[in-house]
Amino acid sequence: MNEKLTHFDAGGQAWMVDVGGKDETARRAVAAGAIRMKPETLAIVRAGTARKGDVLGIARIAAIQAAKRTWELIPLCHPIALTALEVHFEVDEAGSKVECRAVAECRGRTGVEMEALTAVSAGLLTIYDMCKAVDRGMTMGDIRLLEKEGGKSGRFVAP
Repeated sequence: MNEKLTHFDAGGQAWMVDVGGKDETARRAVAAGAIRMKPETLAIVRAGTARKGDVLGIARIAAIQAAKRTWELIPLCHPIALTALEVHFEVDEAGSKVECRAVAECRGRTGVEMEALTAVSAGLLTIYDMCKAVDRGMTMGDIRLLEKEGGKSGRFVAP
């Protein structure tokens, strides 16, 4: 594993990594996270009866939109032409939570981990925004990279 932080030059100044010399390869990243809420709030989300509309449908659009704009949100990210982005939500009644999973893909010189993570984060934040009128105590967490493929560092699968 590379122990060097790549977003700093030899003098310790932040910089955007030069990816110009890298080969274009197929890249894929999978990220996940969850938002916990009261069972009553989860029932509203599941039924699609929130006052603001279809919570999960709108959260999916927000996640996709955020992934496409990751480079504008995270200062040192490169603009990436995503070739595919899937966002899935799963309602977990027993855990009183909604789990989000995003799969980002591109063919490029740098990975799509940040796009997948940004999609999950924005999707969960959108659920919070749409449901906060009935449950301000919701908590988001467990946002993490599950796996990534492509590039010279190869495949990563979270333990």
